[in-house]
Amino acid sequence: MGAAGIRAIAGGASLAIVLGVAACQAPVTGPQVARQDFADHCAACHGADARGNGPAAQGLAVQPPDLTTLSARNGGSFPLVEVMSQIDGYSRGGTMPEFGAYLLEDRQVLVETAPGVQTPAPERLVLMARYLQSLQR
Repeated sequence: MGAAGIRAIAGGASLAIVLGVAACQAPVTGPQVARQDFADHCAACHGADARGNGPAAQGLAVQPPDLTTLSARNGGSFPLVEVMSQIDGYSRGGTMPEFGAYLLEDRQVLVETAPGVQTPAPERLVLMARYLQSLQR
């Protein structure tokens, strides 16, 4: 998915997110929260090792992707914005449930969405994307 295909509707306002997201505020939570969120919400399909081999994957028509190869499938660069969009539900389509509703009350942190442009995003969403980035092989 290209940057042109990534558009978010937040509170009725269009929010364009482009590559280059980086946390701009120190998080109140840490990586352990993202690991637990992954275990609670993602591992059933994606597997504890994020390789698409979770117990629920067997019953799905479309097998979950191996999340440890996202960078490799994106020319060696981790597609942070696309990952955030998929998790949140900005990216419609596919069989993955959207988790944006779980993040509505989450603390907002600023992320750099373009050089010099900072945009608020749910902290746990940013942490989950960064956690997945740490799993790349």
